[in-house]
Amino acid sequence: MKTRFILINTSHAGNVGAAARAMKTMGFDDLVLVAPRWPNVLRREETIQRASGALDVLENARIVATLDEALDGISHLCATAMTPRDFGPPTASPRAHFGLLLKQELLAIDGQAIEAKNTQISEESAPIPQVTASQAGVAFLFGSERFGMTNEDVYRCHVALSIPTNPGFGSLNLGAAIQVVAYEWRMALGGFAVSDATPPRALADAAQVAGMLGHWEQALTTIGFLDPAAPKKLMPRLNQLFNRAQLGTEEIHILRGVAKAMIEAAEAKR
Repeated sequence: MKTRFILINTSHAGNVGAAARAMKTMGFDDLVLVAPRWPNVLRREETIQRASGALDVLENARIVATLDEALDGISHLCATAMTPRDFGPPTASPRAHFGLLLKQELLAIDGQAIEAKNTQISEESAPIPQVTASQAGVAFLFGSERFGMTNEDVYRCHVALSIPTNPGFGSLNLGAAIQVVAYEWRMALGGFAVSDATPPRALADAAQVAGMLGHWEQALTTIGFLDPAAPKKLMPRLNQLFNRAQLGTEEIHILRGVAKAMIEAAEAKR
């Protein structure tokens, strides 16, 4: 679904850069500025610095004079207004509203598929037309840092998104609010896979574990901790312990090093 972030009357250049960064981290790049304070805001040094590498979002961003120009191709408008309006749209959290919005979208697609199938059966000629997701777009509107969104702009929206914040302190700066909304929308769309920061460990095989246990049995016997004549269940218990630990090859080397040191220390005292 087409996604656009619209900033209205933005007064701080740094917030434009922060918005670009927040959008790019969640995979969005359609940014429109409505009558910002600085006509050259996309090229200002503070904007570029706060974008922190999201320069492609800034390069693709547009500056327009009115909200009407920013809404081209958009059918669903989400205000981000913390203060409820008497005649404004219903208020909902981003997560709750996005779930409902996508559910309605899926129902619409299913309805199109059923209609297309019925049309084919009745005509018995043309193949079923390919059913694609709705081309409707969604836009998230953010007002000025100084006075928020005007009543007129809020009234045009289908919902007023309210981020569930601490009731005693709900103040979010513009960049943070955009990041939260962008994250919630991306998660509703499916999110991105989380990459492991460390490479997967190479687990030791059964032969390596058995060899290490044999080494430890020798070491424990050498230091007098294990009596070969009455071993009881020490080694089976250690075997279970190390199996639960799912040792890697490097850990096997460490444990063998410990066993070797125990043997050398015990023999040096003799």
